[in-house]
Amino acid sequence: MTFSIVARCSRTGMLGVAVATAVPAVGAMCPYVLTGVGAVSTQSWVNPYLALDALDLVADGMSGPDALSAVIDRDEGRELRQVGIVDAEGRAAAWSGVHCTPWVGHRVIDNCAVQGNMLTGAKVLDDMLAAFRASADLDLAERLMRALEAGDAAGGDKRGRQSAALTVHHREAYPLVELRVDEHARPVAELRRVLGVARLQLLPFVVGMPSRDGPGTAAPDAVVRMLGLAPPDRPGGGGSAP
Repeated sequence: MTFSIVARCSRTGMLGVAVATAVPAVGAMCPYVLTGVGAVSTQSWVNPYLALDALDLVADGMSGPDALSAVIDRDEGRELRQVGIVDAEGRAAAWSGVHCTPWVGHRVIDNCAVQGNMLTGAKVLDDMLAAFRASADLDLAERLMRALEAGDAAGGDKRGRQSAALTVHHREAYPLVELRVDEHARPVAELRRVLGVARLQLLPFVVGMPSRDGPGTAAPDAVVRMLGLAPPDRPGGGGSAP
C-alpha cells in the first residue's frame, strides 16, 4: 500500500526517509529516524514497534540488518509486514512478508533500501533506486525527493495517491527537515513544492536552532524580515500546487 526509501548520506551522515501512499497521513505512521542511529520505514500492515524496537537495538550496538531480523523474528504478523532499515554506518536491509499485497518487493544497496507493496510493478522500485544512485552529489533531502518522484512517475501505488512525507536528520536529535502532505490528489508533487518553500522559509531558521553544545544563534536580519511577512509575501509563497 506504500512505497518508500530509507537512506544514509555517506558524505554527511544524514539519515532520512521518504514515503508515499494512497491512504492519509503516511508521515504519521511509517517513517522513523533516530539521529546517529538509523532510519526505518514500517509499512504494509504497519507495526510501529518494528521500527521503534529495531532502532533501540541499533542504538545498543546491533547492525541495522541484524536488528531488523531480530524484530521480524518475534513478530507473529511478520508475513503481513514490510520494513526497510539503514543504520548510521550505511548497512541496509529490508523485509517483505509473503502476505503483503502484490506487486510487492524491495531493493537494497549500501546506504539505501527501497520497498513497496500494492504497487503498479517492479519499475517503481527500480526507478527509485536509479534516481538515488544518480544524485550522489546532492543533499539527502533532494536525493530522497528525487527517488520518491521517480517512483511516483513509474506508477507508484496502484490505487492512486493521497499522502507523502519526507524526514531528514543530521546532527541534532530533532529533524533538519520533516515535511508532510496528508490529503492531496498529487501528494508527491505537493511535497516537492513544500520542500521548495521550506528551503527558503524554514531551513534558514532551523540551522540556527539550539544544539546539544550551544544555545543556537539568532536568525540573520534578512531571515527575521522574511519571516515577519505574511506567508504569501515570502519567497516561494503563493499557494498549493494545482
